[in-house]
Amino acid sequence: VAAGSPTERGSHRLVAGGEAADSSVLQPAWHPQSGALYYVDDSSGYYNLRRLAAKDVDSGAAEPRAARPTDFGGGSPGWSLGQQGYTFLADGRVAATVKDGATGESRLLTFADSDADEAVTESGPAEGLPHSFGGLCAAADGTIYMLGGSPAEPAAVYSWTFGGKATKLASSSSASVEAAFVSTPTPVEFPCPLGTSHGYYYPPTSGDSYSSEAAPPLLVKAHGGPTGATSAGFNPGIQFWTSRGFAVLDVDYGGSTGYGKEYRRRLRGAWGIVDIDDVCAGAKYLVEKGLADPKRLAIDGGSAGGYTTLGALAFRDVFTAGCSLYGVADLGALAEDTHKFESRYLDGLVGKWPEDRAIYDERAPINAVDKLSCPILLLQGDEDKIVPPNQAELMHAALLKKGLPCKLKMYVGEQHGFRKAENIEDALNSELYFYGRISGFEPAGELPSFPIDGL
Repeated sequence: VAAGSPTERGSHRLVAGGEAADSSVLQPAWHPQSGALYYVDDSSGYYNLRRLAAKDVDSGAAEPRAARPTDFGGGSPGWSLGQQGYTFLADGRVAATVKDGATGESRLLTFADSDADEAVTESGPAEGLPHSFGGLCAAADGTIYMLGGSPAEPAAVYSWTFGGKATKLASSSSASVEAAFVSTPTPVEFPCPLGTSHGYYYPPTSGDSYSSEAAPPLLVKAHGGPTGATSAGFNPGIQFWTSRGFAVLDVDYGGSTGYGKEYRRRLRGAWGIVDIDDVCAGAKYLVEKGLADPKRLAIDGGSAGGYTTLGALAFRDVFTAGCSLYGVADLGALAEDTHKFESRYLDGLVGKWPEDRAIYDERAPINAVDKLSCPILLLQGDEDKIVPPNQAELMHAALLKKGLPCKLKMYVGEQHGFRKAENIEDALNSELYFYGRISGFEPAGELPSFPIDGL
């Protein structure tokens, strides 16, 4: 129905998406001047912007706007609330964000709210915008407000006007890294069983790779979600490693958002297969390129990324060590005992529960400890309601029984994702200490010292 028109309670009509269309619809909004309905949908294979004029509501004949083979609206999944990847400018034009796959930078597309005028203007860092940005909001004076950042700067609120340079209004953090130690990521695409996969490669910025060999140690990171995505924005948890001689590969495995519908759907019924294949393929790719030492390949991840980490260590023979932060060890236990927001989430990622219990058991790392052959560090909050502490405890007990080098560190008062600064710092330092003990090198700096079971 047209914007502002009176409707009877409960009346509605389908104008976009629906089961028959086999597409999802995000971020609907009415144009304040023309009354056209804008929304993002993936019927083209990518999340592109569409415009449905008020006169076309009955026919549902929406037009694509600035269409291209890339996802509009940012890389966050649809279950992340409050996203706004486009906005309406005071002069009636539309502004939308897309990502440049070659550089990882964001681009701002501006175009007219018109059927006839298809001219599109692109703006990016060269035009004064931040490296990465989204969450757009336009003011009456032509100013565009956004959330932005860069590999060297934390996320912040910016204001920007055409022809000017973005002004930082408020930053999310006072954290900073000396320019000489900032590792700038490069988007990489590498072969995997389903074609190609994506990620960001961060070269080490410290010459101390703890070895005389040319290739540095590599830490592969698996993001949480699992249907989320990583980004090229400032990540002190990655800069920690690169400034200490590690290369880092931050993987957007199949199922991640930002690469189109088919890529996102790779994880349907295949969590614990596709993600594991892709993190392993990324590590092998960098080894082949001479960018990583095959004898020092580590992997870590939190939450769903912890599950991918444990799965990669249990079901593949690629990595030499790993660290799971509040990761899933038992899929069946997660299906039965998680919070309301993710209730039935695994039905689409693994299978129907409990009907497909056999699949859950088959893909649970806790049931494959006999296949494990490398050291594992487990970091867990004792008040975690999403992945309960007993998952880490069960995994630790199984590792002890097999006699593998391992350690469980339980953080008192922490939940799903560590919040206290001292615990975040301890977790990073503990992981570095763990890899040093396992690989026989002594990292610089003051690190926590603790006994490692089985070592």
